[in-house]
Amino acid sequence: MMPANRLMSLLAVPIAIGLAPATALANGGGGGAAGGVDLIPMAALDVPIVEGNRSSARLRLKLVLRAGDPVAAAKITAEMPALREAALAGASEFARLYASPFVPVDAEKLAHDMTAVLHGRDSTITAVLLVNVVASPA
Repeated sequence: MMPANRLMSLLAVPIAIGLAPATALANGGGGGAAGGVDLIPMAALDVPIVEGNRSSARLRLKLVLRAGDPVAAAKITAEMPALREAALAGASEFARLYASPFVPVDAEKLAHDMTAVLHGRDSTITAVLLVNVVASPA
């Protein structure tokens, strides 16, 4: 049987590969006068997975925020500390309710929940792209 750490790493790879084009766009491939999409990367998040009264695992994720236009992207960039605070709260709640180091993370639900949290904080965020997610023992 494969160790949980190795299994979670292997499960995270398809998610990262499937969203790799978003990372490429976030690094300069989008935006501009040509009508591209504006993507703003957020620093990686690392929250505890709390089970019962203890935390023996971590949920680590990387997000990219999608804005509708360059003006919205500038606004999102300026508000990044507050958005990061909201993202940490949302990720902590998800980790508490749905994450475990022993089963794959429901990346679709996590992306949906993070979009709802961050769009609620700033309506110019059109989507939250989940570029990497790993649940592992601490």
